[in-house]
Amino acid sequence: MKHIMILGSGFAALTAVRQIRKARLDAKITLVSPNRHLTYLPSLIWMPSGIRKGADLDVDLEQFLARKNVDWHQGRVASVRDGGRTVETEAGEVLTNDFLIVATGGRYLKKLPGLAENGIIPCEGVAMAQAIHDRIASMQGGTIAMGFGTNPKETQAVRGGPMFEFLFGIDTMLRKAGRRDAFKLVFFNGADRPGKRLGEKAVDKLLEEMARRDIDVHIGAKPTRIDADKVVTEREEIPADLVLFMPGLTGPAWLDNTDLPRSSGGFIQADSKCRVVGDDWTGCYVAGDAGSYPGPDWMAKQAHQADLQAKAAVANIADEMAGRAPSHDFKAELVCIVDSLNKGILVFRDHSRSFLLPAMRPAHWAKRIYESLYLRPYRR
Repeated sequence: MKHIMILGSGFAALTAVRQIRKARLDAKITLVSPNRHLTYLPSLIWMPSGIRKGADLDVDLEQFLARKNVDWHQGRVASVRDGGRTVETEAGEVLTNDFLIVATGGRYLKKLPGLAENGIIPCEGVAMAQAIHDRIASMQGGTIAMGFGTNPKETQAVRGGPMFEFLFGIDTMLRKAGRRDAFKLVFFNGADRPGKRLGEKAVDKLLEEMARRDIDVHIGAKPTRIDADKVVTEREEIPADLVLFMPGLTGPAWLDNTDLPRSSGGFIQADSKCRVVGDDWTGCYVAGDAGSYPGPDWMAKQAHQADLQAKAAVANIADEMAGRAPSHDFKAELVCIVDSLNKGILVFRDHSRSFLLPAMRPAHWAKRIYESLYLRPYRR
């Protein structure tokens, strides 16, 4: 029996578990992660309004892992060596495997001066999303500035979609509460066309939506620092009482302790089959935000893409276990509903087509239904 080790317990890691069992591979599975929980990050956008609480989005995986006959090893990865066959944890434990899937996710680049002291990174977890809820609830009025950045060495490493959702969602929340007149909402971004990976039509639609909602737009100048009372860009100072900012992504810090091949942006370099590149890393795969992959410039760092990469990684491990050459390329696909609490703009892109559906109530409910369906296998 082969031993497949999966690092992480997020979207890509859990999809890999399900795919291994679905394929009925004769394999022992070990999951290595600091905790045995899944946080459903896409729904953090609903926490400021109270539609979701932290407990709604945190799923204990104990029963799921037991049903799938997965050994869970509690620990934080410190290093990977021997071509992926050996994993060392921060506690000094040495774990071995026959196949490795790295799905530990990325980390935010927190180099913008003042971000840690004066800003909130909304998608960093339920604590940050709850902090946004609490701060706005305590404010009598003022200016809320929201924006996002990227990794300058790997511009695909950005998570801008959720920031549009926080922007529109907070606007809707304040209007429903009859408090919008007391607040000024500001969107800032260093690009002239923010959200371009969603498509040119989507950018136009998003900017039109900001204008319709009376949201001030400051684009085309990179932020240089965040002060206690303002955002400073290359061009101007934007007064702000609360700043929400999503920085760009890079690879996990433990990569510095390894010889894993890395992209210019600091991610594990993978090929179209999610294999770690290089002959020294046979049987070692990466899925989700920890990796850098070939593909179109619109390919997103999102849960859906992580799931597709995990499926390809497992299919290729199955090939290897059967004595075949890996033959499955991952599918590049962007599916996004930019939600505003009561409506949603649907954006879809793949290699052959791209389309956008304007803001509609059914899209909002579709996003909520999808959350329930996605989490059902882990909750039951």
